[in-house]
Amino acid sequence: MTTVQVIELTILMPCLNEAETLATCIDKARGYLDRSGVVGEIVVADNGSTDGSQAIAEAHGARVVNVLDKGYGSALLGGIAAANGTYVIMGDADDSYDFADLDQFVARLRAGDDLVMGNRFLGGIEPGAMPPLHKYLGNPVLSSIGRLFFRAPIRDFHCGLRGFNRQAMLDLHLQTTGMEFASEMVVKASLGGRRVSEVPTTLKKDGRSRPPHLRSWRDGWRHLRFLLIFSPRWLFLVPGTIAFALGILGTFILTFGPFSIGEIGFDVASQVYLAAIAVVGYQAVIFAILSKIYAQHEGFRIPRSRNFDRLEKRISLESSAVVGLILFLIGLTVAILQLVMWGSTGFGALEIDRTVRTAISAALLMMLGAQTIMAGMFLGVLSVVLKRS
Repeated sequence: MTTVQVIELTILMPCLNEAETLATCIDKARGYLDRSGVVGEIVVADNGSTDGSQAIAEAHGARVVNVLDKGYGSALLGGIAAANGTYVIMGDADDSYDFADLDQFVARLRAGDDLVMGNRFLGGIEPGAMPPLHKYLGNPVLSSIGRLFFRAPIRDFHCGLRGFNRQAMLDLHLQTTGMEFASEMVVKASLGGRRVSEVPTTLKKDGRSRPPHLRSWRDGWRHLRFLLIFSPRWLFLVPGTIAFALGILGTFILTFGPFSIGEIGFDVASQVYLAAIAVVGYQAVIFAILSKIYAQHEGFRIPRSRNFDRLEKRISLESSAVVGLILFLIGLTVAILQLVMWGSTGFGALEIDRTVRTAISAALLMMLGAQTIMAGMFLGVLSVVLKRS
């Protein structure tokens, strides 16, 4: 009777025209499995190579998974779905990472960590292996933003060599298809309360003669955009709330006349700018709320916030329309009263100072009301249940 061995580890390599280095990476990975005694497999997630990479992979004992959807994230999603291992260690097939040295990753995964990141700054970066722009600006800045916004204990957010519990990653419902997939994995794991750790790893200059697929500014912006959109609290909600509170308070105080703080005086011009700050702040708050509702509906934010769930239940198209309409009508009523008062004078000269102060406050209420109504309408769009294929 034949005993079927359970595959513990899948070594996964995304591939797009890596004929120059793929064989070396597969041989190193196979050597690691043979040396360590780990029961494993090597999977190459091919994303449409035209240089014979598929044949090379099969000749060196790897299983090829053809992924039709283009993109780094798409290739990895296809490879993860096809993997048979309890754990997956993924790494680029350009020979910049050492697949022969995976002991620390496997040890942390066996200890129960859900995501184990490599840290190239701890393990060592060979001269010329990482462009100065990435080494001194891109990676440090993006990693710092990730730690600040998501409390992720990771200092190298974009290391291409990382290991994870396959089921834990499937449960996070990763979705991005491009290079930002690397950020999504860390962000969702951190938000989802998964055990995340990092181990030192080395980076050497890749063995390809062609330029890398990575485009510094384009892909750096995609990573940054992903981090910013996934952190509406710190980027939009908190500063937006502060701006709105200061703006609306200052606007209505100045409705009754100028005031001073020490030697600094505030008058009509200040009221105009404060009203603008209130509008911008309110828009930021609305964006933060709507973006999180969208993210939760799409399964991005894990775990769901109970406090936010309660807030979401209380706001709707109808409630937003009522509140917005009340604000708009208050402002409109003031404007009509001003028009009536102007008419009572025969539409002649007005007391500019008082008229403008009142008009600014009325206009602010009308703008906030209109914003609230439109936000409620967009919320109604988000609430439409669609059949998904």
